[in-house]
Amino acid sequence: MKKMIKGLLVTVLATTLLAGCGNNANQAGEADGASNSGEAKSVKLKMFIAQPRLKEHYDKYIADFVAKEKAEKNIDVSVQLEMPTADNAAQILKTRLASNDAPDIFALHAINEIPSYYKAGYLEDLSSQPFVGKLLDSVKPSVTTTDGKVVAVPLETLSWGYLYNKTIFTEQGLTPPTTLTEMKAVVEKLKSNNITPFVLSYKESWIPQLVLPLAAGALINTENADFIDRMNKDEGSFTEMKSMFDIFDLINANGTDKATEIGGDDGAAAFATGKGAMWLQGPWYAETILKSNPELDFGVAPLPINDNSDATLINLSASTSLAVSKSSKNKEVALDFINYVLDDKASNDFFQALKFNPIATVHTYESYPWVNDATAYVKEGKSYQDPAIPQSVKDEVGKGLQAYYAGQLSQDDVLKALDKAWKSFNKVNK
Repeated sequence: MKKMIKGLLVTVLATTLLAGCGNNANQAGEADGASNSGEAKSVKLKMFIAQPRLKEHYDKYIADFVAKEKAEKNIDVSVQLEMPTADNAAQILKTRLASNDAPDIFALHAINEIPSYYKAGYLEDLSSQPFVGKLLDSVKPSVTTTDGKVVAVPLETLSWGYLYNKTIFTEQGLTPPTTLTEMKAVVEKLKSNNITPFVLSYKESWIPQLVLPLAAGALINTENADFIDRMNKDEGSFTEMKSMFDIFDLINANGTDKATEIGGDDGAAAFATGKGAMWLQGPWYAETILKSNPELDFGVAPLPINDNSDATLINLSASTSLAVSKSSKNKEVALDFINYVLDDKASNDFFQALKFNPIATVHTYESYPWVNDATAYVKEGKSYQDPAIPQSVKDEVGKGLQAYYAGQLSQDDVLKALDKAWKSFNKVNK
C-alpha cells in the first residue's frame, strides 16, 4: 500500500445545487438567515479528523449528510475536512484552538484528551442531543465528564492487545501465549520455521507507544493499582514501569527490518501479506489490512509483559470521538452532523465500512471475528479499562521509544523523559 501522506489531506465537499424556491422559509427548523423567499443558507463547516487512511468512507458519509441538510433544511453545506496523521494531529489541533481558528467539529481521544479539553472550555455540552439516548451503557461513560456532561460522540470502542495471523499460528500448532516465557517459545518456534515473528512499523511514533498502555494497564491491574493517582500527584515514577522493555526488546529483536521507515499503512500491508506473524497494533487497522488481503484470518490477543498470566489482559477503551467546538459559529449544522454520526439507518453501513465496533442501540450489524476474539477474553474477566495517561505523555513515549529503538536513548533516558512530561502536564492542569 502507499505510504501515508504526511501533513494534511484537505477535502472540500460542497453541494452544487442552486438555491430553489420554496414556501417553508418561516417554518420551525429553518436555518437562521434564510430569506423569506426560501433561498438556501450557505454554511461552511470545518472538520478535523486524524484518520486519513479512512478518508474514502468519511468523504462518502459527509456527502450524504450534505444532501440530507439540503433536502430537509434547505441549507447548502460545504465541508472542509482536515485529516492529519496521528503524529501531527494533537499539536495542530492545539494550535487551531489557541489561535481562535477552531474547527467546528474535531476528533479527540475520549480517555486521554476529553478531561483536559473540557477543562480548557473547548467542548460544547452535547448532553441534550438525540444521539446520547442511543449510546450503549458500556460506551456512554467514555464521553461523559466527571460532572455528568456528554461532550462527544464516540466512533471507536476498542478491545485490543496485538494482532496475530491465525493461519500461521494454526499451521505451526501455536496458540496465543499467556506469559512472557511462552511468548519467547512462540518466537523461537516461528524462527525455526523461517517465519519472522513480528512486523515492526515505527515510522510514526504513536505506534511504538502502544506498548505503554498495554504494560501500564497490566501492571496497574495486578501489582500497582495507584500508579496513575500517584503520577498525578508527582509521587510516582515510570521506573515502576521499566518491565515494559522486556516485551518491547523481545519484539524488536525478532521483527522485520527498517522499522523506522515503515509507517502504519505499510505495516498493515506487511502483516496482511504474511511478512510477520504478529503486529503490535490494534484492530483499528482492520479495514486497511483487509484491503491488502481480504482473505486474511487474523485475531486479537492480549500481550504478555511478564510471567504472571493474570497480567496478560485485553485493553478496553474508547478512542476517536467527535466533539463540537464551543466557539463554533455554525453550531446548528455541526450538531446536525454529530447526530447524523448515529443516524438510525445510515450509521450502520458507515460503522461497518470503517470496521468499527457497534456502539449504539441502532447498530444491528454483526461483530467481526477479531472483535469476538477479544470479547472472549473480556467475558473471562481478562481485561482492564485503558489507563488514563495524558496524551502529552503518550506523545513523549512514542518519540522516546523511537529513539530507544534506534539506539539513541537508554531505557533510563526514556523513563526520565516520561516522568518529566507527566510533571509538566501536572503543572498546567492543576
